[in-house]
Amino acid sequence: MSDYILEMKGIVKEFPGVKALNNVNFKVKRGEIHCLVGENGAGKSTLMKVLSGVYPHGTYTGEIVYNGEVQKFKKIADSEEKGIVIIYQELALIPELSLYENVFFGHEIVKKGAIDWNETIVQASKMLEKVGIKEDPSMKVKDLGVGNQQLVEIAKALSKNVKLLILDEPTASLNEDDSQRLLNLIKELKKQGVSCIMISHKLREITAIADTITVLRDGATICSLDATERTIEEAEIIKHMVGREMGDVYPKREKKEFGDIALETKDWTVFDPVRGREILHNVSINVRKGEIVGIQGLMGAGRTEFALSLFGNPTGYKITSGELYLEGKKVRYKHPKNAIKDGLAYVTEDRKGNGLILMQDIRYNTTIANLESLVEGLAINENEEINVANRFKRSINIKAPSIEQKVGNLSGGNQQKVQIAKWLFAEPKVLILDEPTRGIDVGAKFEIYSLMNKLVDQGMSIIMISSELPEVLGMSDRLYVMSEGTITGELSAEDATEEKVMAMAIKS
Repeated sequence: MSDYILEMKGIVKEFPGVKALNNVNFKVKRGEIHCLVGENGAGKSTLMKVLSGVYPHGTYTGEIVYNGEVQKFKKIADSEEKGIVIIYQELALIPELSLYENVFFGHEIVKKGAIDWNETIVQASKMLEKVGIKEDPSMKVKDLGVGNQQLVEIAKALSKNVKLLILDEPTASLNEDDSQRLLNLIKELKKQGVSCIMISHKLREITAIADTITVLRDGATICSLDATERTIEEAEIIKHMVGREMGDVYPKREKKEFGDIALETKDWTVFDPVRGREILHNVSINVRKGEIVGIQGLMGAGRTEFALSLFGNPTGYKITSGELYLEGKKVRYKHPKNAIKDGLAYVTEDRKGNGLILMQDIRYNTTIANLESLVEGLAINENEEINVANRFKRSINIKAPSIEQKVGNLSGGNQQKVQIAKWLFAEPKVLILDEPTRGIDVGAKFEIYSLMNKLVDQGMSIIMISSELPEVLGMSDRLYVMSEGTITGELSAEDATEEKVMAMAIKS
């Protein structure tokens, strides 16, 4: 039998006006962890959709050879029947159902025309134990943390007798501890003979876990690197991904001159009626004009809750005490539109769910936060709207055929640029960026970092919330650390180290 469980030969996939995959060749050895990397739009997810049958045979050209046999998958069920299972970044679990129901959802254990629930619970318990979940299998999925939900997805894959497991950005929404648990599980599955393809933008994880690394760029295979023969450095991967040498991952600013305080909170305390408890306790921070201030902390520290409570409180938190000042003026916003009017903007971490309208085009999404400025009489000045959208498309390098392109069809990096463009058109004085580079590639990250530097050079103030500690250390002029809803430390860029930040992040 061949050393390769999978060979994809000369794969070409076209969409109207776009060749997404151009003669791609991709091979996976039996029992290896094969990492697939590339910039957003490079073709990684498209290639996996071809493999899994999401894009059925006949909609692409080329050949898929799996276990030595040519495959012509017409749907996902065809590939799953062969032991190929794909897990997407957006988990396909049903929150209101139990763990055991989710594990066997869609391929139930049926005896004599009815679901055998006793056997389902027994088998699901075995799969959950394999992935390290010790909770009662009758627990609802919604009551699990995101890290454990990801493990339920893998248990579901194991229940389908998986031979080739595909993970698309599996750690994008996980904290460091949950990410490490998942990576350890992938290594354990390898020992059990499961081959794995992992797509990820987190290069530190790639270099830690990969046996082979394949790089795609602009829909074509650039190279495959054997990590079992030598150490593959992140810089080498980046060079292949972007097609050029990259200097500093975090671009430096020529000068750092800060003005007066643009935003300040004093003893900001917030109660969440849904959770029935106080979620922020006496939070005091400030950010000056021309300054990037980072907010770091572990998942659940209260960073996003803090940002939302400032930005018109759309989630209904109760601000029990404390003061908020914007350019020295005491304010408190009951609705985001009032915050926007005063020059406060919030780029959400969930661009697909809350930041963008995916079925609408770039033009619509770019202008929606400040549409009033385009109104003449009773109608929108469409010519000016087109000019605005095209100006931002050029200035922040949104890669798309035109501003009429639907945002849902853009890569993650370009979606993030559209979301930022939306808020820049609102002309904010203070821009809150919540996980600004989550799920985007290193090239797009560099562009967003460069844009951030440009904005603060022009006098804007930026508050950056990020789970990626190197990112916070690399981009912040000053940073605050949060733990359990309170500020546990403040550090200058010169004094900040990973060890200091983590020590503050685990304080209680």
